Amino acid sequence: MTVSDLMREDVVTASPDAPVTEVATEMRDENVGSVVVVESDAPVGLVTDRDIAVRIAADGLDADEMTAEGVMTEDPLTVERDTGVFELCATMDEEDVRRMPVVDGGDLVGIVTLDDLIRLLTDELTTLTGVIEAESPSY
Repeated sequence: MTVSDLMREDVVTASPDAPVTEVATEMRDENVGSVVVVESDAPVGLVTDRDIAVRIAADGLDADEMTAEGVMTEDPLTVERDTGVFELCATMDEEDVRRMPVVDGGDLVGIVTLDDLIRLLTDELTTLTGVIEAESPSY
C-alpha cells in the first residue's frame, strides 16, 4: 500500500496572502484542522488550527491584520504519492508531524494525516480480529 491509496485529494488550500480570518473560516466550514498554503501548485506552508490559537489568539494579535504567511509553518515536510505507508509512518514519527501534504513532482496532489492512519489501522485490526476469532478454539 502506498500513500496514494491512503491520501485525501480534497485538500483545503490558501494563498500566502490569504487573511487568517478567511483561513479559519475555511477550516470551520470544511471541518479540517489544517490548510496547505500553496504557490504555483506547490506547498510552501501549513496553517493549523493550533497555529491560529497559539500564534495569534494567545498573543492577543489582530487576526484581521494577519495573513496565512504570517502564521504558517514554512516549508512543510511533504511525501511523494508513491511512498509506502510504513515509510510514511516512520517519517511522521521521526519528524513528529501529524499532517503531510502529498506531492507529485513538487505539485500538491493530496494530504495524509495521523487520523487517516488511525482509520486504516482500525480497519486492519477489525479484519484481524475476525481472523483471530475464526482460528481460536471456543472456550
